[in-house]
Amino acid sequence: MLIPKPLLQSILLPVLIAIPIGIFGKRLGKKSGWIALAILLYSTILLLLVGLEFIETLTPLCEDYLWSGLIKLTFSFIADGLSIPIAITMALMGVSITIYSIPYMEKRIRELYPEDQGGMYGIYYLNHMFLIAGLIGIALSTNTILLYLFLELAMIAAYLLMDFFGYGDRHRIAIMYFIWSHVGAGLLLIGLVLAYIKTGSFSISAISDLSGKPIALLVTFFIIIGLLIKMGVFGFHVWLPHVHGEHLAHIAGIIATLAGMSNYLLVRLLAINLPDVFRMFSMPLMIWALVTMVYGAFLTLAQDDTKRLYACSTISQNAYSLLGIASCTVLGIVGGIFYFISHVLGKMILLCIAGIILHQTGLRDMNKMGGFARVMPLTAALTVMGSMILSAIPPLSGFQAEWVMFLGIFRQGFHGSTIGLLIALIGIFATFLTLIYTFWPIKRIFFGPLPDELRNVERAPYIMTIPLLILAIISLILGIYPDILMRFLNSAISTS
Repeated sequence: MLIPKPLLQSILLPVLIAIPIGIFGKRLGKKSGWIALAILLYSTILLLLVGLEFIETLTPLCEDYLWSGLIKLTFSFIADGLSIPIAITMALMGVSITIYSIPYMEKRIRELYPEDQGGMYGIYYLNHMFLIAGLIGIALSTNTILLYLFLELAMIAAYLLMDFFGYGDRHRIAIMYFIWSHVGAGLLLIGLVLAYIKTGSFSISAISDLSGKPIALLVTFFIIIGLLIKMGVFGFHVWLPHVHGEHLAHIAGIIATLAGMSNYLLVRLLAINLPDVFRMFSMPLMIWALVTMVYGAFLTLAQDDTKRLYACSTISQNAYSLLGIASCTVLGIVGGIFYFISHVLGKMILLCIAGIILHQTGLRDMNKMGGFARVMPLTAALTVMGSMILSAIPPLSGFQAEWVMFLGIFRQGFHGSTIGLLIALIGIFATFLTLIYTFWPIKRIFFGPLPDELRNVERAPYIMTIPLLILAIISLILGIYPDILMRFLNSAISTS
């Protein structure tokens, strides 16, 4: 490329610019958000250019750097068919929520810190940019140390944002998130350290050298359990509704994305490098995913709080991708990653809608809502589109993602055991539950009589709705032209 070191720039610039924003935030005030937007937009453009070049050549872009000459430690980034779609999605999401955050955070900071508003802008956007940079770094890293450092960067930033700006008992919930996320990360780290001890390399690709060795089973076990905790599957889910439900609306979307990144890491670390060992865990993981899908759906249906409702749905939705990836078929894995990307778009829209409703009305309880479509028509339309994405209704991306994913799941069932086929059929049933828990709230929030005390509610500012519309349009494009994404994923997974 003509632009030097685009992958390093896309990660390093947000981190470097975040530091002076944090230092001079009191002086910059609201301008901090626009500076963050400019930097994240630049990173997004870089990643899009890398993606366009990859589509033309199907040649991965690698960047290698010397970390320590003393111990000959290097770190590197890679933009291949698996990492570049994820990195672009993270960057686009970062740009969208940065725009959305400008009016949202103005009100939230004014509520929490009326005497020190300027300084809190600096603290917020410092961690905001660290969080986005961490997600992009996780996607692009080829070194297990660097991968873990970016994971820590994202988790600590999310913890601080919850502690400073969350809702409810935010300090206690932030500690809950810190403990659960680090338990999962710690188990993941044990697996990565065991891999290093046996291979002598921190390279992710070196994990494949464990194939055929007894230690491979233990490494795979620790990595899987660590990632499942971070994903919030059934049994490890207790933290997720609290954290997502009480976080800032748009940051809750990022936390949901960070949880879903576990699916990407399962593919990057295990499905590609240790496919035979990972296949040994296929059936238990598919059953676990299925239980999580159904349990998460019923838990969501029990919610009256808008933020808690969309938070609980994350439990079920992340398990869809896990079901596809655990099928260990090419189509199942491709569909699982496709679904993760689609889920990010839909979930970000819906969580931000919950934030818009809270911002405009001060309400979270759906029992006190109704008829909002009359006063917030664009918000209602976006909610329908977000629900269509999660419910896999064409022509949005969720339909194409589920179609590809279930082709792989059914293929595993027909060529495997009767249990595999039964899992696939129950998985189809779970999709109908998604339809119920995404569209039932629309009726309760946007239709029916408008309460008298809410007749003066104003429609959401366009600076909060337009970014969500952009995400919906991206989903529409992927739904109509899924080959845009499939060419990337097939190039990485079909050859693995």
